[in-house]
Amino acid sequence: MRILGIIPARGGSRGIPGKNLALVAGRPLISYTFDAARASRRLARAIVSTDSDAVAALARAEGIDVPFLRPAELAGDDTAMLPVLQHAIDALGGERPDAVVLLQPTSPLRRPEHIDEAIDLFERSGADSVVSVTAVPHQFTPGSLMQVEENGRLVALVPGPAPTRRQDKPLLYARNGPAVLVTRTAVLDSGRLYGDTVRPYVMSRQDSLDVDEPFDLELVEAVLTRRLRAAGAPVA
Repeated sequence: MRILGIIPARGGSRGIPGKNLALVAGRPLISYTFDAARASRRLARAIVSTDSDAVAALARAEGIDVPFLRPAELAGDDTAMLPVLQHAIDALGGERPDAVVLLQPTSPLRRPEHIDEAIDLFERSGADSVVSVTAVPHQFTPGSLMQVEENGRLVALVPGPAPTRRQDKPLLYARNGPAVLVTRTAVLDSGRLYGDTVRPYVMSRQDSLDVDEPFDLELVEAVLTRRLRAAGAPVA
């Protein structure tokens, strides 16, 4: 199968100004996604979809294709991901890929093996889509959640008796960004991100860290710094 990697990276950001270029352990946040895409053995090609000249220049300097600049109407805070992916495929022209891999730059701890394993699962299972997930911590499962009523009273979100021991609680999963989403181009053509048959690709909580607010940058920096030091690499 011909698999196209798409890294969506608009210049603006509501939570963290210039988030994709924010420095983390001495490098722009998006550079870690560039690393993973370049090292993947399963991607036929990886491109960046951006409206930012600065992001485009960095991508090209790091060996990632930027075959077009995304139009402003697809680079707003409220722009959905589906039209961004559809635009990227159409803008390339020529032979359409069999499937697309969405690689969010806000998942810097995703590694090339995560991409390749998700694609392997996609092909092996015959699924319409494969999405990366991580296990929900037991204290955040429905039976443990509570809400405050208007009168200030704290009550269980789910009525009735709830398990209190961790081992008695259900094992649930949540999308982790997602860090990796593999989906058939035909699914995108039908106006959906996910097809009828979706398989989970499970990642650890640490590798699933997603940068959404400033504190997330601190967490990611701590993990990356520790990994670099353990590997004997220089840390800025």
